[in-house]
Amino acid sequence: MKTRGNFQLQRVIGYFHGTIILFSIIIGAGIFLAPKGVLKYSSLNVGVSLSIWAACAVVSMVAALSHAELGTTFPRSGAQYYFLKRSLGPLISFSYIWVNLFASPAGTAARSLLLAGYIIHPFYPGCSVPEMPKKCLALAIVWCLGILNARGVKEVTWFQTLSTVVKMAVLCFISLTGIVLLVRGRKENLVRFEKAFDAEVPDASQIAEAFLQGLYAYSGWGVLVRIAGELKNPGENIPKCVITALTLVALIYLLVNISYLAVLTPKEIMSSDAVAVTWMDKVIPSMQWAISIGVSSSIFSSLNCTIFSSSRVLYVASQEGQLPLILSTLNVHSCPVVAVLQMTILASFIIIPSDLILLVNYVGFIDWLQLGLMMTGLLKLRFQEPDLPRPYKVRLPFVFGTIAMSLFLVLTPILKSPNMHYTYVLLFLFSGLLFYFPFIHFNLNCPYFNKITCFLQLLLNVSPGNDIDEYISAEGTLQKNQPEIAAKTE
Repeated sequence: MKTRGNFQLQRVIGYFHGTIILFSIIIGAGIFLAPKGVLKYSSLNVGVSLSIWAACAVVSMVAALSHAELGTTFPRSGAQYYFLKRSLGPLISFSYIWVNLFASPAGTAARSLLLAGYIIHPFYPGCSVPEMPKKCLALAIVWCLGILNARGVKEVTWFQTLSTVVKMAVLCFISLTGIVLLVRGRKENLVRFEKAFDAEVPDASQIAEAFLQGLYAYSGWGVLVRIAGELKNPGENIPKCVITALTLVALIYLLVNISYLAVLTPKEIMSSDAVAVTWMDKVIPSMQWAISIGVSSSIFSSLNCTIFSSSRVLYVASQEGQLPLILSTLNVHSCPVVAVLQMTILASFIIIPSDLILLVNYVGFIDWLQLGLMMTGLLKLRFQEPDLPRPYKVRLPFVFGTIAMSLFLVLTPILKSPNMHYTYVLLFLFSGLLFYFPFIHFNLNCPYFNKITCFLQLLLNVSPGNDIDEYISAEGTLQKNQPEIAAKTE
């Protein structure tokens, strides 16, 4: 492959923009999609539903703080992948990449479909949105975001700051309106909270499914570990950003769900394709368009962060030799544009036949399976390399709690109410072995690969990145080229 100039990812994201990015990716589709799923699997029990939302906040905080150690110990983009390769070996790290090749586009497809539904909904008052225009708009959204990401990290952070202001205005309006309605004390607003636990209590498998739905709304807290190579002082900023963002998100989510339930009955929420729009139709019908714009901005920014962070994982896997070399090339804006393009193309294919609730279950199931593996690797590395510099070190009870939650969310649905889609997920995981052994383990090479790589490099005007391996010293400063951390691929 031809090289050109000095290209590498730039450390330009500080505490403020890091918090904005984390806030943006978490508050996206989830708070507008998951309330329906949580209620469904809570057997329409309001008390259980709100309790699950609160529990999801605690679980997400514990998991995020445990996960943060990965990015502070190995402050490079795609730190999860590099950590798995270092702690559990190349087979497990390839399985992580194999899953993310499709799970990340699936999450992108789910969010883009929801966003398209909110944008189109005002044009079809009183009826369901047709599938064809919704999917066409979702495709246009994904490709617009792909183009934005190709412009580089500075444009992405600027856009995230602007969209976060818009989404905060919408969510604060929903939250404050719900509080005002409850304070006024009208019976129709209070009746669902007076006997909140009187409905049927869900069983263990339903609770696990409800947790997967709720945790989907909190998903994305690992984004800063994925982009650790573009963060200033990651050892300090990653934990600070996680605590700040997740505390605010948990508070907003609880208030928004209370506001939904103050205005809508559980059955109305279940029958709604766009909960926030239905809520506004009951409160201020003439302002439906405003809520659609606000919600759309929220999901749009979350989608943007997903594409931004996922492309960095593909970038580092390519550098480590487990994906085609073309994916580790950068354009003149220091963006892994080929990885962004691959994400965009795969998401486009998934949009066409997709089902939203099923996509949420797929993505949530896979995310927690991977997190359990990462925490196992973290424990292994603690005992194998106790002297490895760790500027931030999570307490072991947090790690064990995250592993226990991962096992509960992965095994309970399979054992209590086995569905074929969980079997498909596991079969998909093992299908990665068909590619790992010939192309990675035995290093099977095709003479046409180099020709294709050179052709794409010229077509897309990209060059290999020459990022310098870094680690964080015990004093918390970035150091370069530590041999035991910057291990080269054999």
